[in-house]
Parts: sequence; structure tokens; C-alpha cells
Amino acid sequence: MGRVTGVVEGFATIIAVIALGWILARVGLFDLAAQQLLSKLAFYVASPALMLTVLASADVSTVLSSNLVATVAAVGVVVVIYALLAVFVFRQGLADTVVGALSSSYVNAGNLGLPIAAYVLGDAALVAPALLLQMLLLQPLGLTILDIAVAERRLSWWQVVSRPFRNPLTLGSIIGVTLSVTSTPMPRVVHDPLELVGGMAVPGMLIAYGISLRLGPRPGAGDRPAHLWTIVSLKMVVQPLVAYAVARYALDLDGAELLAVTVIAALPTAQNIFVIASRYERSAVLARDAIFMSTLLSVPAVAVITALLT
Repeated sequence: MGRVTGVVEGFATIIAVIALGWILARVGLFDLAAQQLLSKLAFYVASPALMLTVLASADVSTVLSSNLVATVAAVGVVVVIYALLAVFVFRQGLADTVVGALSSSYVNAGNLGLPIAAYVLGDAALVAPALLLQMLLLQPLGLTILDIAVAERRLSWWQVVSRPFRNPLTLGSIIGVTLSVTSTPMPRVVHDPLELVGGMAVPGMLIAYGISLRLGPRPGAGDRPAHLWTIVSLKMVVQPLVAYAVARYALDLDGAELLAVTVIAALPTAQNIFVIASRYERSAVLARDAIFMSTLLSVPAVAVITALLT
């Protein structure tokens, strides 16, 4: 019962801040222009500061733990399936495909995964492999491809190679990892302002998301509902099943490690995918709806997985 309560508490926090954004839009204090401003603030300023401070103090070696293989396998299978569907069924362009693939595979490992790992799994460090994998590989790769896809002219090889180092989110992550690997402490005069600014990232994302729910199209009312439910099915069914199968039968994991891999794979799509989609103006409503639907379904999913595996 305590673990199920932890699931509910973790989701309740997220939903409360999203509801605040919805209310602010409902009473007319914030409009779509404010939502775009919040999204830009989160993308260009707060999130890079958050990535830098989080990774600078993280033990990057934890990403090499045994459950990393299962996490990578689950993400890889989902991304490949979605990419094939995007090409042969949905007929999407590259940028929209990237947003759809991220919506199908990028779990809310930060503001939801950390409390769920602490309350449900009993150890917040168990979310570290998924968190660092996304920060260090999946997000920088996705942003680089998006930069290339939306470029108005063909980029040179040097522009492609240097692109990640000019993206604020990727740059913040790289600096943070470098500080962690070299065990270089940040002076408080640098760390404290960055931490303060980074504290705006999660609430900024959630409030912007809540505004979009109120002022944008009704969730699930898009012109391609089958597309949305394909993404949600990949996220909430395929990803946790693959993670469980690889962890259980290929890696012979059990107990807390098996539970951690499966529960984390069943977390909903992260809110920062909506921020990224809004920034690049590609499939933002689809990303928003995928977050909404997967968040609703993740509560019973995580509760059922926890009950079955404990």
C-alpha cells in the first residue's frame, strides 16, 4: 500500500502544477503568447541550468549499471518501430518523426521518475541510468537531428558536427558531465544562481503545458487519433514489456532491479518533449496529447506493475 501511495503522490504533484497553468489560462492571466514565452524560458535558460547543476553533482558511472542494457533495448525497439511507421504509414518528415519518436520513448525520469524511484522503489538512484541516458544521448541526438531537419539550407559537415555544442540544453549537459567526470566543484557564486534559475525549469514546463491544455485543441481531438494512440501504445505497453523481457530473460535480473527497470519504462512521456516540439514548431499538439494520455495511463500501469512484481 505504501508503494502505491507513493505512485499517487508523485503523479499528484505533477498534475497540481499542470492544473495551475490551466487555471491561469482559464481566468485570462496567461495566453498562448505567455505559454510560448514560458516554453522558450524553459528551453533556452532554465533547462540548461538544471542539466548543468544536476549532472555536475551526479555520479555518471551509475549509467553503466546492469539495468542500462534493458533500458537501452526498450528505447531502441520503440524508436525503430516508430521510425518505420513514420516512414511507411504516417508519411512524416524528419523533424516530426523525431518528435514522435521522443514522445514514444522519452520517459519522465526527472520530475516524476525521481519521486517514484524514491517512494515506490525505495532508492532514487535507480532512476539514474534512464535519466543520464536521456540527458547524455537521446536528447542531444534528437536536438541535433531537429536542428538539421529545420535548417533552411543544407548544412556543411562542420555545422552538423558543431551543432550539439551550440544547443543550450546539450551544452549544459556536456558542461555538467565534464565537471562530474573531472570532479571539479563549482564555486557557490556560480552554482547557486544556476541552481536558482534551474529551479524554474520543471514548473515552467508544467505551467506552459497546462496553458496549452486550456487554450489549445482538446486532448485527443487531433486529426489523426490513430497516430496518437500508436505513440501511447508504444510508450505504455511496448516499452515496459521490452524492458521487462530483456531484464528478466536476457540479464536475469530480479527483485528491486527488475521492478526498477519495468516501472521506469512505464513512466509517461516527459513534459520537456512538448517544450522541444514547441521550440521547433513540429507536432507540438501531438506531443502534448501523448504526454496527457500517457500520464493518465501511467498511474494504473505503475500501480499494477508494482503489485505484480513485489
